[in-house]
Amino acid sequence: MIRIFINGLAASAGGGLTYLRNVIPQLAAREDVRANVLMSGDLCHEFEQTANVRFFEAKCPKGALGRLWGEQRELPAMIMRCGAQVLVSAGNFALWNSPVPQILLSRNSLYTSADFMRDVEERGDYAIWIDTLLKGWLARQSIRVANATVAPSGAFAGELSEWSGKKTIAIHHGFDEEAFTADKTPLPADVQAKLDEGRDAVRLLFVSHYNYYRNFETLLRAMPILSRRLKGRRIRLYLTCRLSSGANPGSYRTDAAYGLLKTVREHSEIIELGSVPYRSLHHLYRACHIYVAPAYTESFAHPLVEAMSSGLPIVASDLAVHREICGNAGIYFAKFSPQDLAESVAHVCRSSELSRGLAENGRRRVLDFSWKKHVALLLTLAETLAGAGSVQ
Repeated sequence: MIRIFINGLAASAGGGLTYLRNVIPQLAAREDVRANVLMSGDLCHEFEQTANVRFFEAKCPKGALGRLWGEQRELPAMIMRCGAQVLVSAGNFALWNSPVPQILLSRNSLYTSADFMRDVEERGDYAIWIDTLLKGWLARQSIRVANATVAPSGAFAGELSEWSGKKTIAIHHGFDEEAFTADKTPLPADVQAKLDEGRDAVRLLFVSHYNYYRNFETLLRAMPILSRRLKGRRIRLYLTCRLSSGANPGSYRTDAAYGLLKTVREHSEIIELGSVPYRSLHHLYRACHIYVAPAYTESFAHPLVEAMSSGLPIVASDLAVHREICGNAGIYFAKFSPQDLAESVAHVCRSSELSRGLAENGRRRVLDFSWKKHVALLLTLAETLAGAGSVQ
């Protein structure tokens, strides 16, 4: 029996929420673990207490730095009261004075990305530039004080090891197709109507809020080129966000992307669906033909696995992480080349044989990702730490 304490306060959106929503049911299904989970009140109410998983609600201070300061003061005593043997810090930053061995889950590739820092500097967004530098320093120190650091892919683990000077362990994030497709509630009516309007089009999909590193601009610039490559065929790109100011979480400025969108819309169909409920995403994937992933940095990318499970061929930027996750289920383009992106999509559109082959490869590839396996490997590491005291 292993007793763990999970600090999930950093899970507020995106991959952090996906992680806890999938890992907690796996922990609850095991008899060889006792887990105490600390999370924000909004997320805490999604789960029910079970015999082996207890939840603690906390008010999360605004901002990562405020949260980190609160954690350093409050968590050690909480961990001791729970009798935990191992701490799992799930938000890129470690507890400096942990009373028990600590596993740090690191999944933010912005801290190691020279492309991101260059992009932010070119945009003149110096607030994000400074914020990333400061958080990057804290993340690097966190890796050094943690007993073990876990990354969600081998490629990102390699980046972290080189960046921090300390070995990082790769444990793939998982996927549960049954849980992902369990909700049969149809898509919102307005979303379904926009899909119906493109019934005769080749439908491309990109699932993401707007942020710089997802490289929306390269994708937008590719659309008029793609329309020329496939002259005579109707092409529609669906985005699960809106590019207007204030319509996305975080502080990323959308002005440049919105201006570009208005320009390329003269020759391309680009549909802003807005945020689509996670429980309904499987309907959206299955209503489209090709999934496009233009990010210039990544640590795992859950939408790629979701898209593969839905039978979509993948066109992705040529990142080591993308190749690791998708393998032969995708074709890859130079990450900052709209021309290469457009030609890659056109290549899939022109060949039904290629499209079918990529989709079939994806359905096989997705079987390699399992939340059950992820949790089992994480608990094995926790048991090693509890018994030996540290992993270098």
